[in-house]
Amino acid sequence: MRCLRLLPVFCILLLASCASQTATKKAEPFFLKETQFSALPGWAGDDTAAALAPLKRSCVALAPGNPATAVGPLPYAGTYADWHGVCKEMPEAADAASARKYFESNFRPYEVSNGQSRDGLFTGYYEPVLHGSLVRKKPYLIPIYARPANLVQVNLGDFKPEMKGESLMGRVSGQRLVPYYTRAEIDKGALKKSKKIVWVDNAVDAFFLHIQGSGEIILPHGKVLQVGYAAANGRTYTAIGRELVKRGALNKGDVSMQSIRAWLAAHPKEAAQVMDVDESFVFFRKLETQQPLGAEGVELTPGRSLAVDRHLIPYGAPVFLDAEAPDKQGRLQRLMIAQDTGGAITGAVRGDFFWGAGPEAAANAGIMKSKGQDYILLPKSVTVPDKYGTQSWWKQPFAHFGGLSGLKVTPGQYAYNH
Repeated sequence: MRCLRLLPVFCILLLASCASQTATKKAEPFFLKETQFSALPGWAGDDTAAALAPLKRSCVALAPGNPATAVGPLPYAGTYADWHGVCKEMPEAADAASARKYFESNFRPYEVSNGQSRDGLFTGYYEPVLHGSLVRKKPYLIPIYARPANLVQVNLGDFKPEMKGESLMGRVSGQRLVPYYTRAEIDKGALKKSKKIVWVDNAVDAFFLHIQGSGEIILPHGKVLQVGYAAANGRTYTAIGRELVKRGALNKGDVSMQSIRAWLAAHPKEAAQVMDVDESFVFFRKLETQQPLGAEGVELTPGRSLAVDRHLIPYGAPVFLDAEAPDKQGRLQRLMIAQDTGGAITGAVRGDFFWGAGPEAAANAGIMKSKGQDYILLPKSVTVPDKYGTQSWWKQPFAHFGGLSGLKVTPGQYAYNH
């Protein structure tokens, strides 16, 4: 905490300001309602054995946890002891039927609601493939940066327990902690002397690498360098698709990764300015894994790892997804494991589906804007508190009927706002 050593008064004021903002920020409502596996659409047809490998990785991450400590950001998912128990019961190998029996014997499913509806949005992400070099030479002129030495992270939970999991990113300038450089400032040379991992040949590819958070970089002699998220500058992420709609360059219904890339390629003189609208900037590190690492710290599994809102869903939790397929032909009905997060992933019924690497993965991720529902699986030993609405989350909408003036429902009575 360099901040505290340099300027304690400033830090106290800064934290107080952030605490005030956090207190007034509208909390995301989170509802649960117990259900049965037979009620999960497509449960019987899913190859649940494919979810065992990613769950095992999550179990390794959960193993060091104190058995008496609550798991996850909200205290509804039980303790580490509950999860250690279901991890211990996991079969080493199983077919779909045996795996389904394991989940049904050890977990209980819950419908997830955002308080107004059980329907939500599910998008997709992938691991981009770029071409690069370890030395700067034509055509490899776009730097992929390692975490800068002057990037300071302030964990607000160290100062206020209720702000656990929240942090600020900045840099020290004189005796002040100031916001870190924006994308535009970095592109103009603010980090000229900072360490670079690799140089790539395409600025648009580098931009989408930042959005996805990890990628494969093919070096001139065919060797593949795996890079993953190390840190970010702490600036707000802005979707440039929205900016292109605002400028009249794209129609709202036509926005996809493919249409954005096509526009940037067709307008090279304007591309840099548009990309700089997104002030967020990501720094990377070399990975020794075959697949990218999620925020949980484990390798992601294509088609089975899900990015979730880290403020609501615990990492490692099985989540059954029922959503439209990216091409709107059929449904994605499968058991996923919550292993990652993302700046745009907020809310109870919200997720980002990891498709893997390659052209097909990029195509699916680029067009996926699917309506759907999700169900979280919790160990049977867990007793979910009533304040999470396990029995009556559906009652809250009655509070909005103007004609029922005699019916009073206290906000949050059936939902828990974190």
